[in-house]
Amino acid sequence: MGKDRVQRRMQAHGIKARGKRKFVVTTDSKHSLPLAGNLLARDCLPSEPDRVWSSDITYIATDEGSLYLACVTDLFSRQVVGWGMQPHIQTSLVTDALRVAWFRRHPTPGLIFHSGRGSQYCSHSFQAALTSYGMLSSMSRKGNCWDNAPTESLWGSLKVGRLYGRKFATQREAKDEVIDWLTFYNHRRLHSTLGYVSPMRFEANWRAGQAKKAA
Repeated sequence: MGKDRVQRRMQAHGIKARGKRKFVVTTDSKHSLPLAGNLLARDCLPSEPDRVWSSDITYIATDEGSLYLACVTDLFSRQVVGWGMQPHIQTSLVTDALRVAWFRRHPTPGLIFHSGRGSQYCSHSFQAALTSYGMLSSMSRKGNCWDNAPTESLWGSLKVGRLYGRKFATQREAKDEVIDWLTFYNHRRLHSTLGYVSPMRFEANWRAGQAKKAA
């Protein structure tokens, strides 16, 4: 079916496509805190789970005020392994997401934790948390969103697929919707980069393959 015919059908049935809202800046990179180098260098295809994690922050509007979401994604399976939501964008937001990810996965030392250059990720307390977990800090180049493309793709899937066009009266309502979507994303959303299986299925298949090789 051609795009013109699709457009006519949509108009006939009163269907409108969802579009992106105005971009809201969530990264404060104008600071004097130490920066980490880019250890990832756009290599988003680690060979096993819990070797490279990626993290970022996004914004969700509610009638009660701003709600911020920080996620930690395992780049092997694209599974969201940790997240935090707060009505502020302070360091504790990203630290909460990191702690959830660590308690769920307990990765071995040497994991690369990739993020942007925001003050939250550069803060002494967050960097100390990474060190205590045996993780290596990696940061995108200045003004280059492509260095953290998988997480940018995650935000696009969340907002276009679930949040755009929605109006949340409370932050609790928005949190419940996001958690519901993250559960769907991990367990059931099909990923083209994973051969059209969900993140959790992809990882389960990999672990089954490893067990078979070891048998």
